[in-house]
Amino acid sequence: QVQLVESGGGLVQPGGSLRLSCTARSILRFNNMGWYRQAPGKERELVARITSGGATNYADSVKGRFTISRDNAKNTVSLQMNNLKPEDTAVYYCNAVYVGSYWGQGTQVTVSS
Repeated sequence: QVQLVESGGGLVQPGGSLRLSCTARSILRFNNMGWYRQAPGKERELVARITSGGATNYADSVKGRFTISRDNAKNTVSLQMNNLKPEDTAVYYCNAVYVGSYWGQGTQVTVSS
């Protein structure tokens, strides 16, 4: 059984920062781990992804502002979000892939003045 536990969401003003963390409670060692987000009325989209070897890719909208990292030994993945914009407001979901795809419960990020 795989459980992804997220933390770190909240309300922040434009230009502010937040850090999301996700711990995978599992003995599996995941290939890819990442973050997706879904805003109201929109489809879920990839924000950032990182392989077990450390290769990363980002959505164009967050490049230069967000940084993804992972600790393979602790089975955690984090997302540092800087210079947040109102359009970053969404529910952020942790994702981990090992044969199948696993999802966290989601954490709300709201960017508003």
